[in-house]
Amino acid sequence: MMGMLLWKSPEAGKREKRMALTERSVLHMRFACVEVVRGPKTPSAVLRRRVASAAKKLHRAGVTRAVLPPDFPFSAELEKYGVRPVSTLPLRRALAAETVGWRLERLGLTAGARVAVVGEQLTGELVRTVTELCLRCRYVLLDLPYGGEELSRQLRREYGVSLLLGPSKEQLEGAEALVLFGERQDLGRKNPVVLALYEGSGDTLPPLVLPPAMEERLPAGCDRPQLLSALREAGALRPGQISLGTSKG
Repeated sequence: MMGMLLWKSPEAGKREKRMALTERSVLHMRFACVEVVRGPKTPSAVLRRRVASAAKKLHRAGVTRAVLPPDFPFSAELEKYGVRPVSTLPLRRALAAETVGWRLERLGLTAGARVAVVGEQLTGELVRTVTELCLRCRYVLLDLPYGGEELSRQLRREYGVSLLLGPSKEQLEGAEALVLFGERQDLGRKNPVVLALYEGSGDTLPPLVLPPAMEERLPAGCDRPQLLSALREAGALRPGQISLGTSKG
């Protein structure tokens, strides 16, 4: 079961009850949820002990990944007990083509934009991203050690679009958008749009919205990208139900 950790405001005049692990359902997905009391003046050392206690409870329940509050500062306490934040990388990769288009549009660079994709191997995620980009953008450059020729033939046969294979460093750095499926230390990354789709890159998602009926069923106090990533992974959200748009709470 996936976990969820939430901050809870203390109740005035009431003694806090012992921290309990409960089950919470979000869009029919079950989470093992624990609430950690945090007041405006709660010392950091106290919060750290409470988070460690919450981590023990999640660990005993078999939780290895959890949705956390935004900007959660105590991930190290969780990791001591084998609990990690939910990764947003699968969601970032799934929305890569849309994100590129969204960022280019905000900069007014959609007309004739060149998008360079750099990868280490031909994965399903990379194929999907390149295919979607080819249908959205006029020029797509692909830098891949192998497999690019096969993908290029497939795209030409099925959609009548073509790829520029084996671009030079200058061509990669001159593209309006650069999509990285792995680190490339040799690239200056001064492109107007850079999407770094690998763990530890620090890249973030644009604002994400759901249909109104789903929005109102999401709990407050969660890191939104983590929550949507967990829901999508579990099948509680289908492709197309997550849109790029105005930020929600």
